Amino acid sequence: MLKRDWHGKPYYSLDAYCKNTFHHKCYKLALNAHLSCPNRDGTLGTDGCIFCSRGGSGDFAVDIRGKSITEQIREARSLFGNKKTGEQYIAYFQAYTNTYGPVSYLNQIFRQALDEPCIVGISIATRPDCLPEEVLNLLSDLQKFYPSKFIWLELGLQTVHEGTAAFIRRGYPLSCFEDAMAALHSRGFPVIVHLILGLPGESRDMLLETIAYINRWHPFGVKLQLLHVLKDTDLATLYEQGLFSLPDKDTYLDMVTDCLAHLSPDIVVHRVTGDGPKSLLIAPLYSGNKRDMLNSLHGLMRSRGICQGMKYNRKDI
Repeated sequence: MLKRDWHGKPYYSLDAYCKNTFHHKCYKLALNAHLSCPNRDGTLGTDGCIFCSRGGSGDFAVDIRGKSITEQIREARSLFGNKKTGEQYIAYFQAYTNTYGPVSYLNQIFRQALDEPCIVGISIATRPDCLPEEVLNLLSDLQKFYPSKFIWLELGLQTVHEGTAAFIRRGYPLSCFEDAMAALHSRGFPVIVHLILGLPGESRDMLLETIAYINRWHPFGVKLQLLHVLKDTDLATLYEQGLFSLPDKDTYLDMVTDCLAHLSPDIVVHRVTGDGPKSLLIAPLYSGNKRDMLNSLHGLMRSRGICQGMKYNRKDI
């Protein structure tokens, strides 16, 4: 394994990747392209995934109706004020499904972001069932037109277990994810896979089966998302009815530590928790203090002598 600088953390974070690659910290600018989702527009359903808020998981996006992506980027940059961030950012198309629209419109919004001098690349949150050939062709064309900038695709897998996927209304089978991964790999696109920890009914062994599955695909990155309950979601209704419970802070930190220990050390960790807007967050309330969550995780891993990949076994791939 090629030795990389993790900049003092016990895992290979996105922050470390950016510092190693761009030589300074890069912040993501969350954007809203005002697209929809097949799980909301009636194609697959109208209620979305069970945990998804009305903002389509883009509650932190700069949601400005009528303003272009260029204007949203400038608005998002202004939120940093005098914070020393370097001069480069990642444009994150976060809300809803960002390859689910007319190719002409997708071409317009992605180019608006890539044309910005401060943008080092774009990260596109989408679903594996929303990557038709014409969209893949567009992304390949953009990759060639902007050779100095990257294009990342973020896919919401959440779990490898079909029973859990049905419960959360993911809306596609595992085979669909596999087809999308194969297509994206064949075109050279880095992929970031989203996973949710603490899903109802999932045991430690089930979670580690998902991690082992991810290791076999060996994506560029992974996001480990704490399941949190937001207002006005079907998950909130089930939670308030007492039909499932969430892991407490210590249990969640154990889960993350276990996942990281089994995760390939070459995979960039883009997230280890999750923090819904305080105005929407019902539970777990400890997730609202992101700094405390990160400090607690780092302290726990160091106290136990655990780092990413220490239990990873290439023979299992």
